[in-house]
Amino acid sequence: MAAEIRIPQLGESITEATLVRWLKADGAHVDADEVVLELETEKATMEVQAETAGQLSIVVPAGSRVHPGDVGAIALGGTAR
Repeated sequence: MAAEIRIPQLGESITEATLVRWLKADGAHVDADEVVLELETEKATMEVQAETAGQLSIVVPAGSRVHPGDVGAIALGGTAR
């Protein structure tokens, strides 16, 4: 089973953010609800959690501009919470 880790809604008037850093390396195991990345907007910094446990496959590198709904990574072979 694979689950996409998507960029969440960022706020009412915010349409993009910078993916500042990954807290886990590509290929590392992540647990459900574990924080895996940090986003930064012009107003705030936020953390994004994996919804599913599995092996992290990073799609978007750190430093990239992202938008709500973009797939940042995939958790492969995991189990849902």
